[in-house]
Amino acid sequence: MKTPLIGITMDSEAGGEGAYSKFDWYALRENYCGAVAQSGGLPLPLPHEPELAQHYLDLIDGLLITGGAFDVDPSMYGASDIHDTVITKGKRTQFEWAMTEGALKRDMPILGICGGQQLLHVVMGGKLIQHIPDSYSECLAHEQPNPRNEAGHAVRIKAGTLLHDIVGKDEMHVNSAHHQAVADKPEGIIINALAPDSVLEGIEAPEKRFCLGVQWHPEFHIDEGDKKIFDAFIEAARI
Repeated sequence: MKTPLIGITMDSEAGGEGAYSKFDWYALRENYCGAVAQSGGLPLPLPHEPELAQHYLDLIDGLLITGGAFDVDPSMYGASDIHDTVITKGKRTQFEWAMTEGALKRDMPILGICGGQQLLHVVMGGKLIQHIPDSYSECLAHEQPNPRNEAGHAVRIKAGTLLHDIVGKDEMHVNSAHHQAVADKPEGIIINALAPDSVLEGIEAPEKRFCLGVQWHPEFHIDEGDKKIFDAFIEAARI
């Protein structure tokens, strides 16, 4: 059986005194790679070299776009005002955009997680809510106060979607570490999950072979459906 090679986008941090290094460095939580490996994939972290995107895409069988403590530049979805909570990482976003756009053109399996889901949504023509409390007056604590390896709230899974087919149930208990969210439903995208406060928690593109985004972090395997998401992603990348 083929072991699919899964490209995983990394985070980047500035070097400095007291940091991991005095020089700029990449960062990737171990459980992203572990979740890919546990589901039968071969994880390959990807450095931020936008000009090499097509070469990376020639090598890999699936793309995992990770999250991070930063935001997609609002100008990329046509916003002229930038909320004061927004933090951007230009080179990372440029690289992830090139990888995501290329993977979509090739109809390569894609899994977007948290900020990776938001990036996927924008690449496909969508917009984002820049700060959830400004748009949802009685919202949940989407930056959950309890540890990230615990559930923060439930999400309702929409019947008839790829996500519902994968997890096999109407509700999941998920962690939550975001202050932005998907704002709309552009052509080609459907919403597959909602939080109790109506924040949009998942997207998919049914015309693609496998194109799924979730706002939570299934690499923590908090809910039994989380591993099923990775299993389905890796299985799609075998083809």
